[in-house]
Amino acid sequence: MNSPDLLLLRDKAAALPDVQSSPDRRSISIQKVGVRDVRYPMKLRGGEGEAQSTIGTFQMTVALPPEVKGTHMSRFLEVLDAHAADMDAQALGRLLDTMLPRLGAEEGAITLRATYFRRKSAPVSGVSSLLDYGVSLHAETRAGQRLLRQSVDVPVTSLCPCSRDISDYGAHNQRSIISIGAELRGAFSLDEQIAIAETAASCQLWGLLKRPDEKYVTEYAYDHPKFVEDLVRDVAVALRGEPRVAAYTVASENFESIHNHSAYAWLEGRND
Repeated sequence: MNSPDLLLLRDKAAALPDVQSSPDRRSISIQKVGVRDVRYPMKLRGGEGEAQSTIGTFQMTVALPPEVKGTHMSRFLEVLDAHAADMDAQALGRLLDTMLPRLGAEEGAITLRATYFRRKSAPVSGVSSLLDYGVSLHAETRAGQRLLRQSVDVPVTSLCPCSRDISDYGAHNQRSIISIGAELRGAFSLDEQIAIAETAASCQLWGLLKRPDEKYVTEYAYDHPKFVEDLVRDVAVALRGEPRVAAYTVASENFESIHNHSAYAWLEGRND
């Protein structure tokens, strides 16, 4: 395409009406408007090591004043494409700081969900394997206040104390998911948050185990029985008084091996 034709197209584009910026007469505010389920390649920082490549799913929204008809949807993707780098909760907050003025908004939020992998060595054989964890990061500005929230879903083993104490041999155990949501005051790595959940469990999990490792896991869980209530309370004890955590929620779902339902517990707390 020659230069005059290109200039003509640009002039026509500049003359197109900006409908979403036109006034709206219904006088109704919208608290959240934007894009969701945006899958984007990124790197997730979990601790002291290198950030790992993964696919993030983003939700990006702003608050819309009552007099404005619509937001500029394309600008969310422009911000993400230009500024997504190694992500952790603090980096997501900086992305939000870039997004709000680009959208002409004072309030907004970004949520990122991704799968995070940690390489772990089995407890006896030392064989190495990866284990996956669900991660959610959330940054929000509302009424002039900034909120950063970091959540992890951690698979673990739980063994029933009652079953162990009433049985002549054996005890029923099951896989559980401990979910920790932390409202952050400062940098608190995913690895640290995951370690709190794994320490509270009857035993942690590994992706690959040899026979000596299986023996260790079975016996360790038997020596550390936990009710679902114990799991959430032990996590809360670890988070209570943590200066980098302003508030927290803890949940555990035990996928029962002797019932066709799950056992579940949830609690919340604040570090004032």
